Amino acid sequence: MSHQDTIIRLTDITFRRDNRDILSDINLTVDRGDFIAITGPNGGGKTTLLRILLRLVAPTTGKVEYLDGNAPVKMLPIGYLPQKNMVDSRFPITVEELIASGLLGSDKAMRERESELTREILNLVGLSDRAAQPIGTLSGGQLQRALLGRALISRPAILVLDEPLSYVDKQFEHYIYSQLERLRHDTTIILVSHKMSVISGMATRHFIVDHTLTECRSHHHSVHYDCDEHSVR
Repeated sequence: MSHQDTIIRLTDITFRRDNRDILSDINLTVDRGDFIAITGPNGGGKTTLLRILLRLVAPTTGKVEYLDGNAPVKMLPIGYLPQKNMVDSRFPITVEELIASGLLGSDKAMRERESELTREILNLVGLSDRAAQPIGTLSGGQLQRALLGRALISRPAILVLDEPLSYVDKQFEHYIYSQLERLRHDTTIILVSHKMSVISGMATRHFIVDHTLTECRSHHHSVHYDCDEHSVR
C-alpha cells in the first residue's frame, strides 16, 4: 500500500508509569485493510498500546496521528472491544443501552436507526432475551458478547478488539471467528489475543508486544511471545 493508505501512525512512542517504562521505542503504521494480530506476555503493554492508539491515554513521549489520505483528522470510525475487566459491571445500564452506546458519535442516519440496529445486534450476539437486564446480572461471557455488540453496532471501518475470546464458550468463539472472517474483507482490524491458532491464518500482519514492538514476517509464528527464527523485522 502507498503512504496515502495509512490511517493511523504512531511515532517514537514511550509510556512511563511509576517511573517504569511500560512501552518504549514504538513505531507503528496501520494501513487501510490491515488485519493486525498482536500477542505477547501478560504485563508486556498490549492493552496500553491499544489505549494509546485509541487516544484514551496520552503517551509520555511521541505522537499519535489519525489520517485520511495525507490529511490529519481528529477522529476515525473505530469500534472498540475493551477487556471485560475494564468495564464496571455495577454501572446502572441495561444490555440494550450498552450496545446502543456504540452509536455515540455516529451520523444522524445511523442514530435514527438505533432501535432497529440494537435489536439486530442483540440477536447476533444472542442476548435478545436479556436486553432489558442490567449489565451487572450478566456472566463474564455474556458481558463479553454485549461489549462485542457495542463495538459492531456502528459498522465501523476500524475494529479494535482486546482479548475478544476471553470468557466466551467455544460456540461463541467460533461465532467470533466467523464474524472476523466476514469483516476482514472491508474492515481494518487490530486484535490482541493469546489464542492465535485460527486468527493467525486471517491476519495480514503479526506483532509481539513486550514493552517494545516486534513485527514478525512469518504469518504463522509458532511461539506466541517470540517470532519464528529469521522472521523478525
